[in-house]
Amino acid sequence: MSDAGEDLLELFALNDSPMAQGFGFRTVSASRDCVVAELLVEERHSNRNGVLHGGTIMALADNTAGTATFLNLPEGFGTTTVESKTNFFAAIKVGDLARAEATPLHRGRTTMVWQTRITRPDGKLAAMVTQTQLVMKK
Repeated sequence: MSDAGEDLLELFALNDSPMAQGFGFRTVSASRDCVVAELLVEERHSNRNGVLHGGTIMALADNTAGTATFLNLPEGFGTTTVESKTNFFAAIKVGDLARAEATPLHRGRTTMVWQTRITRPDGKLAAMVTQTQLVMKK
């Protein structure tokens, strides 16, 4: 693909979905090999313990890996998540910036597998999400 084509893909990837906008996710960089998104954790994202809710972490990872898959799809194809596994390691407090970085483990013809690291501002790993995306003809 030409550099102009790469630029168009990146621009599209940076235009977040309505769901991502509703949560407040912001894609900050996007390429075929790595997508990075951030979330400023607000009270509305917290659980009863006052830290980032696990479901919000999973939604952030799903959106980030889905964007990464999109950037790797052949023309005329779409994607959907078929499996997602999350390990939680550390809490992220309200007011902190959560960072998601999705990188490929496998990019095949029918499936892609992405690993998304969710980190805190101090660099500590908060969660690791491994996700399988189905590649399907539109």
